[in-house]
Amino acid sequence: MKKAIAIVLVLVATAAVVWQFTKGDGKPTTTYRFVEVQRGDLEAVVSATGTLNAVTTVQVGTQVSGIVQSIYVDFNDRVRRGQLLARIDTTLLISAIQDARNTLDRNIAQRDYAQVELDRIQALFEKAYATEVELNKAKYDLQVGEASVKSAEVNLERAQRNLSYATIYSPIDGVVVERNVEPGQTVAASFSAPQLFLIANDLSRMQILASVDESDIGRIREGQQVRFTVQAFDERQFEGTVRQVRLQSRVQDNVVTYTVVVDVDNATGELLPGMTATVEFMVERVADVFKVANAALRFRATEEMMAEFRARMQAQREASGDTTRSRQGGTPAAGQGAPAAGGQATFGGGQDGGTRNGGGNRTMLWYLDADGVLQATFVQTGLSDGTMTEISGRNLEAGMQVISGISQADDGGATANPFQQQRTQQGGPPRPGF
Repeated sequence: MKKAIAIVLVLVATAAVVWQFTKGDGKPTTTYRFVEVQRGDLEAVVSATGTLNAVTTVQVGTQVSGIVQSIYVDFNDRVRRGQLLARIDTTLLISAIQDARNTLDRNIAQRDYAQVELDRIQALFEKAYATEVELNKAKYDLQVGEASVKSAEVNLERAQRNLSYATIYSPIDGVVVERNVEPGQTVAASFSAPQLFLIANDLSRMQILASVDESDIGRIREGQQVRFTVQAFDERQFEGTVRQVRLQSRVQDNVVTYTVVVDVDNATGELLPGMTATVEFMVERVADVFKVANAALRFRATEEMMAEFRARMQAQREASGDTTRSRQGGTPAAGQGAPAAGGQATFGGGQDGGTRNGGGNRTMLWYLDADGVLQATFVQTGLSDGTMTEISGRNLEAGMQVISGISQADDGGATANPFQQQRTQQGGPPRPGF
């Protein structure tokens, strides 16, 4: 019994080996990967990031030092121009006014005394009882007294103005975006005015300050349409318009960028200052065109595919007795634009992820016809969005399946990883941009 089972197992194993080799003659089995030719719109965009801000913001500070006595507004409060925002303690400021007023009174008294002395010495000088030196000294004392009065008047005016600065009013109509002080806090205005509030003029109109790479800034222009998203509403798209391309550049980590200002309508108030916006600048758009995934344009036929293709073309030409150039089913015949061994037509469609290419950017798409026979056709490439590229040519139709890669099964039936790049013998590495 055991001997019979062993014989059966040997026969099964032998049959499996024979089937494997007779099935493929010991050669790898080729499986194609396909992508679909689609028809629709295609857009080329330049992507960037930026921050939403109010168009006009005003920093409200204080020119005097002191303790914040009262605050009359809070975050998000709407204020009107001239509305009271805060008050700083005025004790020291009132004292400074009183001191300046006393100084002024003293200087006025000194000036009046100098005037009386000048009149007295002038009368004595006319009677020859006073010298000219005494007269000049009296005139000098009067001039000094008048200058001291003017200086004291300026000091008094400054002290009064500082007292008015202790009461802080809103300079514009708007919304309080920031409040940086609390009652009882001491503010010092020794070198610069500390910011107490930040007021945005009108949040119904906002702007995005987007940083655009120097390689893309040449494709940005004023009036260009923009769409963007924010993380708070990641499923929605907002629109805007380029208002300004600033000439000042910024260098960070050896990368040069330029600031582009985008106007945004925020009538609903959903967009808030400080939100990060992912921006797409609409560079170019085409409507109702054929487009295909860039993987199909990067595909290079293997030597076996090229040999099969040339042999079939040669057989068709000999069968028809035609030695001239011909095409069958939109496929280039041998000797008529058909790729030579180890080569393929070059292409440049959309290599920068968003440019419109002129004529001469030609490549080949490979596909299987209705009978499962390998075919190829030339196409012109056009606009690209970095993923899909516009194509035009003969015998194209929506839903057409074109080859984007191959997977090969070895003698043991193991299939190569379909995500691993396939190495081919044609024409070197694919051109960049796909």
